[in-house]
Amino acid sequence: MKWKKLGQIFKVSSSCDEIVSHASNPLAIHLYNDVFRIFYSARNVLNKSSVSFVDIDVITLENINNPDEVIFSYGQKESFYSHGVSIGNCYLEKNKHYILFMGWQLKDGEHWRGDVGRLELIDKKTLLLNPIDPFMGVDEEDKISLSYPWVMFHEGIYKMWYGSTIDWTSENGEMIHIIKYATSIDGESWKKHGIAIPYEIGVAQAFSKPSVLIDDKGYHMWYSYRSGDGTKYKIGYSHSVDGIHWERRHNDVGIDVSKTGWDSEMICYPFVFEHKNNRYMLYNGNEYGKSGFGMAKFE
Repeated sequence: MKWKKLGQIFKVSSSCDEIVSHASNPLAIHLYNDVFRIFYSARNVLNKSSVSFVDIDVITLENINNPDEVIFSYGQKESFYSHGVSIGNCYLEKNKHYILFMGWQLKDGEHWRGDVGRLELIDKKTLLLNPIDPFMGVDEEDKISLSYPWVMFHEGIYKMWYGSTIDWTSENGEMIHIIKYATSIDGESWKKHGIAIPYEIGVAQAFSKPSVLIDDKGYHMWYSYRSGDGTKYKIGYSHSVDGIHWERRHNDVGIDVSKTGWDSEMICYPFVFEHKNNRYMLYNGNEYGKSGFGMAKFE
């Protein structure tokens, strides 16, 4: 497996007060021909994130439309997304398109916490919070914090892979944040099944933002991960036959940091999609996508 980097295809440059930096968690939705609308999470000077988008031709890499505005903002002080909105993927349920997101909260004297919210996407542009409360919050299974989910409808059910914190720290000082699995008949009520990707202290223990594809070879998942040795995020890969039992294959991921430039220290938040029999990966670079995002093509 090998990915050919196509370079940084979007750089943050805005006059909007809510887009001072970052184009994190890119999410691609097809518009027409070779043009995709790529939603992303931008930050203001207080590091609070909101959702914006840019339209890009994935063949020519031309930025077709950049509205330079946010279409969904972080919430009020007491809301579950008071300090930011970090998006996952888009899926269809009962003729409605939804995007699940991680809502950030930061209360005085406490560690930050994430809950999962749901946005309804209308006409591929307008985002509405639906419901207004967390779509999935912390509970007895996930007691501390949740992050970026990936949802897809397959084999007659909805399948979700999502992040969950086990502990904010471990013996090497790194957090233990793993990817779990849940299923639903109706897309509303979810049954949780526990750990999906096996974690290992000192090897791979801080995961985030799964991206899943299914083909004739099974299930493929890409994600960010840290090992706890002080190195920053890299992109990992795991494979599964059934979507339940996964094997980590980080040596097969086929993409790593560059020697120099915008993604020389970190690569993270992959979003893998297919177009015209080709497979592409959107991803962020240094400082969690502070300067923008890039794209790679599967060879």
